Amino acid sequence: MINSHFVIVAAALSLLGAAGYIRDTLRGVTAPHRVTWGLWGVEGVLAFVVEVQQHVGLVSLMTLMFGLVPLLVFAASFANGAAAWAITPFDLVCGGISLLGIAFWLLVHEPTVALVAFVVADQVAGLPTLRKSWVEPSSESWVVFLSGVANTALTLLAVHHVTTAAVLFPAVILVNDLVLVLVLVLRVGPRWRRGRSLRGASVA
Repeated sequence: MINSHFVIVAAALSLLGAAGYIRDTLRGVTAPHRVTWGLWGVEGVLAFVVEVQQHVGLVSLMTLMFGLVPLLVFAASFANGAAAWAITPFDLVCGGISLLGIAFWLLVHEPTVALVAFVVADQVAGLPTLRKSWVEPSSESWVVFLSGVANTALTLLAVHHVTTAAVLFPAVILVNDLVLVLVLVLRVGPRWRRGRSLRGASVA
């Protein structure tokens, strides 16, 4: 385990990654998905408020970053009309499921069940961006997700009392952000489609 103050370093990394993503959004280079970033922002802020009420401590700074950064990205997407990905019925369904998960999390009185509902809501909110990253990786910027990996890794290392409440949320975000980094950097979607086209041509 590392000193809990490393969470401050993690928060700084998140802001650094967000600055580059917001810059690319304002330039029209990156097209954030508003369903994902808007819901991530709401979820992060709500989770931070709950953690403050539960006296989680400095580790809750990570959660605040996972609310603040998405809200900044969401706001930046409105500054450039061309810097937002078109919303599809699939995205609306994901958004609706995520909102139901948030409502369940707020209303249920069983802590573990509520936490699982929150994590599911967070992951479903991310599906539109994962799909977009697969379809059109050039519309995304992987740096912000890499900073998320660093943020959550440092946060997990700074947890001195391992509990489900303390590690589940950052651990799931770490995996989610790592998958997004790999999908974007390796351009998995285009490679897979190109491979299918070549196999189809060889059969023909």
